[in-house]
Amino acid sequence: MATILIADDSPSAVVLLKRILEPLGHEIVVCTDGAQAARTVLDVRPDLVILDVVMPKQNGFEVCRLLKGNPTTAAIPVFLVTSMDREPDRYWGKKQGADEYLVKPVDATVLVEKVRARLSP
Repeated sequence: MATILIADDSPSAVVLLKRILEPLGHEIVVCTDGAQAARTVLDVRPDLVILDVVMPKQNGFEVCRLLKGNPTTAAIPVFLVTSMDREPDRYWGKKQGADEYLVKPVDATVLVEKVRARLSP
């Protein structure tokens, strides 16, 4: 079983992501802002991080850049799951080191496939 950290300030988005991922048998840890997510990643060392981009205190781009720039957390896959659907947003997300960039509303089948691919041995 893997640990997945979800960071999103929208309660409905968190509920949706948990409904998609919990049946896979993974432990889910939830954070409601970017600063909390950055701290929690260091404490929990999740196997995968799912970040919204627009969050209080620290946005998902900043958190992703922070995680990917730290040798301790750089290997943790980071998925940006956001409503920001413009090409410059996608470019910027990848530039920050995001392993995946998915647009809300997220397709459950696609998310499950990508999670399985990243967490398989």
